[in-house]
Amino acid sequence: METDDLDWKTKLPPRKNLAQNDFPKDVAAMANAGGGVIIYGVEEVQKAATRRTDAGELGEIHERALRSAAYTAISPPVMGLKIYRLGDEGHRAVIVEIPASTEGPHLIYRQDLFGAPKRNDADTVWMREREIEVAYRARFEERRRGDEALAGLYDEAAAGRGDDRAWLIAVARPRFPHIGAPIARHAIGDLFNRISTAAPTWSTNQVTHPISKCDFFAPRPGLRRWVAPDRGTRDNRETWASVHHDGSATLVTTAGGHSRREGNFEPHQIESSAIELGVVDFLALAWSTAEKYGLDEYDVRMGLVWSGKEPLRVWTVDSVGDLTDQYSTPLWRYTPVDATLNLQTTLEDFQSDVYEFAVTCVNQTGLRGLRWTRSPDKSFD
Repeated sequence: METDDLDWKTKLPPRKNLAQNDFPKDVAAMANAGGGVIIYGVEEVQKAATRRTDAGELGEIHERALRSAAYTAISPPVMGLKIYRLGDEGHRAVIVEIPASTEGPHLIYRQDLFGAPKRNDADTVWMREREIEVAYRARFEERRRGDEALAGLYDEAAAGRGDDRAWLIAVARPRFPHIGAPIARHAIGDLFNRISTAAPTWSTNQVTHPISKCDFFAPRPGLRRWVAPDRGTRDNRETWASVHHDGSATLVTTAGGHSRREGNFEPHQIESSAIELGVVDFLALAWSTAEKYGLDEYDVRMGLVWSGKEPLRVWTVDSVGDLTDQYSTPLWRYTPVDATLNLQTTLEDFQSDVYEFAVTCVNQTGLRGLRWTRSPDKSFD
């Protein structure tokens, strides 16, 4: 029988004008009711499944159109759809899993009109004004709690850092934390291997990646987390990473005072590569953690902490290959950069988000372009 979280459909919606048919309404209705599943390829009578039928072919372009409709035809977008193909030709079925959402109410627009659909047992109804008001209140309250949790995670990671030299602090927290069994200790090494796959996809390996300083093959237990400690190399760099049992991830790494041929940078002097590759490695860690736990939407925050008597200065390479800080803006305080990202995606599809987040983080220092991070067209600035 159809229920609040289960809907039978005979055929896949056609790809043409997908945003104008019932698919966005069905997805929004499920999201507004706490998530659910739409199954294509089932005939029903009186809301009860009677027999299998062929749902039709779902190619890659059609699947992308489904995801696009959920993103563009619904406000706010419904992200993180999981789509599964089942059966052979003549008996094909498609399952679309809609996640629970904290961004309700999700609205559907038809020209100048809009409404918020919602599942009510086996039917789709329109939310009344009072229901919409309650949904908005729930969204704002959930956002407040999420912001507080992210700030708490960031403050915890930053505690005790910044007195000796500048540190890069980055944290990621899932919008819907994992509540099942945590990652086993022996699986942390597998997660590290995925990071090693992701980071080179988005950046160059011509300079040292902070994550390479972590020992993911000898993780230590922490407070509801696994901690990959710094390996203690003698190059004046230090990095610690952690994967939390709820799906959160943190990376703390030295940004100032790195060693170079002519001697060490001062504690307040930062190479631009430390910021760029810090962002890349952090998002690779978050992406790998999300993949391992099967999570999608994450709130992320990245910042630089420094409490010394000199302003932060960021050094980059000029047109002739010399290090210089003349293009950067001295900063007495670096404002943490926040974003909400969908991590349930491919390495290639996530590349634009990685690049844009890195640009935002570097722009605050006065620098315009990226040198070490791969742009979406796979060229380098």
